[in-house]
Amino acid sequence: MHRSIQSLGGSLTALVTPFRDTQLDLPALARLAARQIDHGTDGLVVCGSTGEAQSLSTGEFAQAVAAVVAAARGRVPVIAGCTSPSTAATMALSEQAARAGADGLLCAVPPYVKPTQDGIVAHIRAVAHAADLPIVIYDVPSRSGTAIADATIARLFAAELIVGVKDATADLSRPPRLHALCGEGLVQFSGDDATTAGYRAMGGDGCISVTANVTPALCAQLHRAWDQGDRRSFAAVRDLLHPLHAALFAESNPIPVKAAMDQLGLCGSDVRLPLTRATPATQERLLHLLESIITAEQHAAMRPPYALAS
Repeated sequence: MHRSIQSLGGSLTALVTPFRDTQLDLPALARLAARQIDHGTDGLVVCGSTGEAQSLSTGEFAQAVAAVVAAARGRVPVIAGCTSPSTAATMALSEQAARAGADGLLCAVPPYVKPTQDGIVAHIRAVAHAADLPIVIYDVPSRSGTAIADATIARLFAAELIVGVKDATADLSRPPRLHALCGEGLVQFSGDDATTAGYRAMGGDGCISVTANVTPALCAQLHRAWDQGDRRSFAAVRDLLHPLHAALFAESNPIPVKAAMDQLGLCGSDVRLPLTRATPATQERLLHLLESIITAEQHAAMRPPYALAS
């Protein structure tokens, strides 16, 4: 039985995909998923843009989704990234994700193609019918080349083709606009770590986070503090994480976050071309930040501290 994502909120992690000698490192991926759950993450997104999905073969995609589903063991929902330049290929991915046990799909506008708003609706309708899984639509015009209009999101939600949106536009005025169009039923996730605190204050429900790969307990604590009305704790975690958010996007995602994961001994820093490994300047910046932040992360998770790699 699939775990519901219709009422999901809080901190979800857009997982990196570990590689070893250019090959998919499934044991490391399973360990990352288990760590996330142990540290309080509310849900896992596998094979998204942070997971270098465009570099994965269809076989690797299915293996990665299955590995995270197995590691989660039903404790949190698993959402599979499901984006391809063609609708037919996206439908095939959605069917693979369903067979692998995913609880939902994260679908961006097909990149490079630049469909119309009607084309976006037709695309999502086809994917929804192919897999019969809840869909969170992903508005990330910096990658897809096409923005999703508020009215399009409202059309998709009214037609019961989506249950939520991941918004990577950093438009903090959007949550109340979508509330006005869709009501409270649409789940709204930020896709921009740097503005997550503001997004929650404007009515958002949570974040699908890159930073949570590194500090899952602190990211979960940020959202719990907001939900519990603890504004002092919320502000403290917000300010602690702010410089890390900036450092993790100093180069193209997921280059810096993989460097940080490597420094923590969680997985290697390997990325697939055309991405390249982090520059020495980025690595030094991350190491300096992690020395101060990781103690707070481990305190929040109530786990033994990491030893940073030299």
